[in-house]
Parts: sequence; C-alpha cells; structure tokens
Amino acid sequence: MDRLEISETPLIGLFGSKAAYQTLMYLENYDNGYASEISRTFGMSLNQAQAQLKKFEQVGLFVSRPVGATRMFYFKKGPITKELRKFLRTMLNALPEDTLQKYYRQRRRPRRYDKR
Repeated sequence: MDRLEISETPLIGLFGSKAAYQTLMYLENYDNGYASEISRTFGMSLNQAQAQLKKFEQVGLFVSRPVGATRMFYFKKGPITKELRKFLRTMLNALPEDTLQKYYRQRRRPRRYDKR
C-alpha cells in the first residue's frame, strides 16, 4: 500500500505561520527542544524560534525548564495537547520523505566514541 503524503501549505495556514508550524512539528517529533536547535534546523532566526516557544508556553501548550544555560521546552500534559499531538503525529507521518529526512530524522546525540 502506498504511503499517503500531504502538503505542508495547509498546515502552515492552519497554525498561522511557518515558524509556528515548524516549532510544533519539531517538538512533536523530538519530544523536546530549545530555541537555537529549532532555529538551526529550519533556518529561521533565533528570535522567531524564541517567540514561538514563548507564545506556546503562554497559551499553555508548552512548559519549559532550565537545563544548564538553555531553556528546554516540552508539551504540557493535558487533554488539548494530547489531541493536538495525535493530529501532529498523523501529519508528521504523512509528510513527504524528503521533508522527513531533511528536518525530522536528525541525530541529536553524538555517536559513541568507539562506535564504527
């Protein structure tokens, strides 16, 4: 059976901006994230990433905590975020393969020193 693929354009419109859409999809895919990591992944400005994270935290979708000198963001547990995450996961699984490879299949930890 062929995999269903969707366009990102309606999702960008649904969430109001490309930065908002990418921030939500990033956190759904990786479970957590911080502004510089998100901005680097998508080539957006650090200010854009910080503004989106702050906005989603203010409306109650994200929570954050300091990790060293960085502020790490996560989805807040609750019925709204539970359903939102189901939707985001469905959309993530339907993105074109080249988009998945480019943005959502990155190594987030360095390889072990002795691994070949």
